[in-house]
Amino acid sequence: MIAHEGLPRLLAGLNGGHAALTLADHVDIHGPLPRPNSAQLIEVIDRSGLRGRGGADFPTARKLRAVAESRRASAVVVNGSETEPASAKDGLLLSRLPHLVLDGAVLAAQAVGAPEVIVKVGDRAVRSIDALERAIAERRSDPLRTELVTGPGGYVAGEESAVMHHLNGGRSLPTFVPPRVYEKGYRGRPTLIQNPETLAQIALVARFGDRWYRELGTGADPGSALVTITGAVAAPGVYELAFGTSMRDLIAAAGGSTAPLQALLVGGYFGTWVDASRALALRLAREDLRSVGCSLGSGVLIALGESSCGLHESARVIAYLASQSAGQCGPCVYGLRAIADSFGALAEGVAHRREREQLERWSAEVRGRGACHHPDGAVRFVQSALHIFGSQIEAHQHQRCNAVPAGLPTGELKASRRRRAA
Repeated sequence: MIAHEGLPRLLAGLNGGHAALTLADHVDIHGPLPRPNSAQLIEVIDRSGLRGRGGADFPTARKLRAVAESRRASAVVVNGSETEPASAKDGLLLSRLPHLVLDGAVLAAQAVGAPEVIVKVGDRAVRSIDALERAIAERRSDPLRTELVTGPGGYVAGEESAVMHHLNGGRSLPTFVPPRVYEKGYRGRPTLIQNPETLAQIALVARFGDRWYRELGTGADPGSALVTITGAVAAPGVYELAFGTSMRDLIAAAGGSTAPLQALLVGGYFGTWVDASRALALRLAREDLRSVGCSLGSGVLIALGESSCGLHESARVIAYLASQSAGQCGPCVYGLRAIADSFGALAEGVAHRREREQLERWSAEVRGRGACHHPDGAVRFVQSALHIFGSQIEAHQHQRCNAVPAGLPTGELKASRRRRAA
């Protein structure tokens, strides 16, 4: 089995069509599924430095070890919800490269002693559902059972406690913690929940080893990552890039900018706006991103051109996030709605004299007051938008904004249904 040199790794074998790789094609590209024991897999993942790609950036080996050490019947859940409207990376993996994700899930299940894998996706992710059904049907020789479950959309439906609540027969709403899902998750069992990219990385590290994984990236941030790059770029899409790559090179990978840039949104709608001149000097590395108060988050990079209005685009996103409240916590339900209305008034030039001061106070009061982190992520976005685009507020008060809409994507609520595959 010959290890992949350079890039692509995760996206190896991806062609220009839309069909998913068959199991035979997948094995031709990556080799057969290895069979390390639990301790071996967790150790190689630990040495690799792999961290979760779902937004929390948590060390993957620590999650594996926490479930494995419970010594109880456990479960593995693939969280393929991808409810971040601007992200497309997990959908690409599930719809085109499902066997790489399923390999990682099977390996993780064997490492933690789980007898089954549950793959949860949104019920309108038709390509992912079809690809996964075919892939699961091809894997009759797997040593455990895999079940495909669909569920509703909505921003908070992808939060891990909301996923678990749905799988256990409840509504797709976040729940208060503790207990954490690694303590009590699917059907009351210790549960490992990972996003598709993390599991795909596990499948590669298990095959080729930690030294191979660390050939790309930096000492602190080894390996590669999938990034959805969109906005004012010539070729928006999902790109695999090594950690340590400059933001300027990320934009170049997507065909370059289509207009002079004023800002980059890093990390999706729970992320942070960064002034373009500062952002383009950064690397895709935790140290660099933290220096400007942001993280890779859901793996999204949105380029905003100078001809677009950062206030109006941010107002649309904030209104969307307010509409996505689970409706369980007053500060989130009423606080985010008030914040969205106030920010909208600033964008429309109809704000009262102390609107910004009031908005900043409300944002501080809402933070940390929900069952989940929805209000925290929303106010982080608000505060970064005020910081980067605040100088435009006065101009909006005196003249109508005629900027070209950038069209930042926003999702919609989805009805629920359930589908299984043995």
